[in-house]
Amino acid sequence: MTDTVHDPTAGDPAEASRCPFGYDRLPDPVPLYGPEYKSDPYPLYQRMREAGPVHRVKFPSGIAAWLVTGYKAAHETLNDPRLGKNHSLGNEGWRKLASIMPEPQHSQLQVHLLHQDPPKHTTMRKLVLDAFAPRRVEALRPRIQELADALVDELPDGGHTDLVAGFAAHYPFRVLAETIGLPPELAARFDRDWGKVVQPVGPQDPGRPAYEGRLRGLQTYIADVVAHKRATYDPARPDVDLLGRLVAACDAGELSPEELDSMVFQLLVAGQEPVTNQITTMLITLLRNPVQLARLRDGLADDPGLLTRAVEELLRYDAAFELTTWRFFAEDSDLHGTAVPAGDSVIVSLCAANRDGEQFPDADVLDFDRSPNAHLAFGHGIHYCPGAALARAELQIAIGTLVTRLSGLRPADGDGRELDALTWVPAVLARGVNQLPVAYDKRA
Repeated sequence: MTDTVHDPTAGDPAEASRCPFGYDRLPDPVPLYGPEYKSDPYPLYQRMREAGPVHRVKFPSGIAAWLVTGYKAAHETLNDPRLGKNHSLGNEGWRKLASIMPEPQHSQLQVHLLHQDPPKHTTMRKLVLDAFAPRRVEALRPRIQELADALVDELPDGGHTDLVAGFAAHYPFRVLAETIGLPPELAARFDRDWGKVVQPVGPQDPGRPAYEGRLRGLQTYIADVVAHKRATYDPARPDVDLLGRLVAACDAGELSPEELDSMVFQLLVAGQEPVTNQITTMLITLLRNPVQLARLRDGLADDPGLLTRAVEELLRYDAAFELTTWRFFAEDSDLHGTAVPAGDSVIVSLCAANRDGEQFPDADVLDFDRSPNAHLAFGHGIHYCPGAALARAELQIAIGTLVTRLSGLRPADGDGRELDALTWVPAVLARGVNQLPVAYDKRA
């Protein structure tokens, strides 16, 4: 870490958020928060890659971590068998700051796939793979298209609209509900505000009561989902009811009640919010690149593979899953030349890896013809996103539908300056916006 020095302003959130890229040399730790960082972290990531593959970073909660930024180092880290995901591996200093979800929710909602290691991870992952298998996703495509078209049909005939409120906030959940077997009456009760539980706030934060209220509401909802499935699950139709299969696995002793609740929690939150965010990052990228937007809109009929290539490049260019969740060494270890103590958290920046010029020539250029394009937007290794095939189908259908049915799609202000003023979600691991105003001439 000879390329980093301590900066006395690094612990001052106001100073760090105002000018995180203005230091002559990178501070130690590097602050990963503030509106400038959230709106465009890529200049900082470039500086970090140039200085070395591993850096000590600090999050708004005060949690420190070791961040991996280069593509080669990220790829190796995601496949490193020495690193575990179970929170029990975290040291006392990490647990003191990271385990801020209050009890009983922390114990009951935080033992899902993302926080498990083999062999438990292997067993739990097998329970969900069939529901998201590529063959099943392909069979669902016509229905996913119907859901996308239905939402576009509800948009104004022309003029201005918010594509988050009018489309992106609802589309992934409607797809997810049908994919996992969430009945309409329960789907209608889901409050999207519950998704903010992945943006925890500390015990002294004035927003803590609202955060705890979301947790209680979501936990009550999960209990209702489990009770409904326990009463109605038909084992003769396991292919259309993932939630029912998970309840049956719990009743058979394959999952604990806490693991069941955690997996339902993961499906309901991680199964939709990242897709919502990814739709917004893709649309923002396209709106900022009108030539590529026009090519995509006008070329789909003549180039059937264009949409697939475009979505893969958009995933690489600005992924909604910016950072992975925690990993830990069980003993003091070397990580790409950096000594990392046992129990310290290790995080991989998927976004930084995907803009590494050593792996992707002209990495900051949006190129729909990029090949190969082995991006890491869905991770890699045993924790590769099990819902990647479904997410890809959702994104292809969403982007293809919006750019072809909304004629003349453009930034709401015409010149795109409004895009630079968007407020990005404050989630530590994610990228996206909660509002995306656009204009268009006509809804086809």
